[in-house]
Amino acid sequence: MKLNLKSKIGVILLMALVVAILVSGCGSGQPKEQISHQENQPSEQISLVTLAGAGASFPYPLYTKWIQEFQKVNSNINIDYQSIGSSGGINNILNEMVDFAGSDAPMKDEQLAKARGPILHIPTVAGAVAVTYNLEGLDKPLQLAPEVLVDIFLGNIKKWNDSKIATLNPSIKLPNQDIVVIHRSDGSGTTGIFTDYLSKVSPAWKEKVGQGTAVEWPVGIGAKGNEGVAGTVKQTPGSIGYVELAYAIQNKLPYAFIKNKAGKFVEPSLETTTAAAAGAAATMPEDMRVSITDPPGENAYPIAGYTYILVYKDQKDKVKGKALAEFLWWAIHDGQKYAKDLLYAPLPQNVVKKAEEKIKQINYQGTPFIK
Repeated sequence: MKLNLKSKIGVILLMALVVAILVSGCGSGQPKEQISHQENQPSEQISLVTLAGAGASFPYPLYTKWIQEFQKVNSNINIDYQSIGSSGGINNILNEMVDFAGSDAPMKDEQLAKARGPILHIPTVAGAVAVTYNLEGLDKPLQLAPEVLVDIFLGNIKKWNDSKIATLNPSIKLPNQDIVVIHRSDGSGTTGIFTDYLSKVSPAWKEKVGQGTAVEWPVGIGAKGNEGVAGTVKQTPGSIGYVELAYAIQNKLPYAFIKNKAGKFVEPSLETTTAAAAGAAATMPEDMRVSITDPPGENAYPIAGYTYILVYKDQKDKVKGKALAEFLWWAIHDGQKYAKDLLYAPLPQNVVKKAEEKIKQINYQGTPFIK
């Protein structure tokens, strides 16, 4: 059938209209339903936040566990914590090389004065510093009194069968063997706790050596980190050192019972560390910087301390600050249930309440992250 001119023009116009509709529909490269769906999506996508921390080796086993568990429910927050010692952590937070630092020793006033702004001390758990040793053939743990421990680390007692040690351990045959003292070579909160205790129980130690994260040791061999001291003691016959309790147990090293202020020889344990922390909780100062060594109480282990996370009150990065506040809040609440299995004492409830108030002070341009 032949079409007249008018009919041909009509067909051409109809075909052009169809092509125009097809081009309009396909120009976006996707169905109309998909366009509508995308328009309803939030403009900000959840992105990965990375937090860097460094410092104390004392809580490193626990912080490693915390990070693993926290990231299971907060997959967009990546946290890296390096065990470099408390002094390293303090230096890094002062120089703003990390988002948070770990320290077993509270920062001193002169250190805080160097910071760009207020630094908060958030206690996380309490732990015991164990006096560990490498002696073969002993079927019982050693018992050590404060004055004997001081004399060993001053270098005044040089042999394991010295009468001062033997008197405290009448049922143990001690070897005629040189004592090799192992101490930290790096700045360490564990050292801070240990020397704080020795300074409290001995005027001679306080005068000759003193308390601090790094001291001039009268005798001994230095090793880096709790892991380094534990490893060196394990490899050195006749040695004695000090480490966070978990490191002694992980390395299957024996540890001494220490005579406390009440006159009892006390084993470092979860229960005796909790007893030490409980005695100091009621009198903890507003800034939460506190020593709990040589506490009162029959069951209190005398060489224990809180470990802290140090964080700037005024955060420069809103996203990182929010992630950090959320992690700290989780740590003092949900994170506490992981402490006991790793031989750390969870925070007493009155200390948790004080820590909550500190975390609520963390802010960005005056607006707190947690209210």
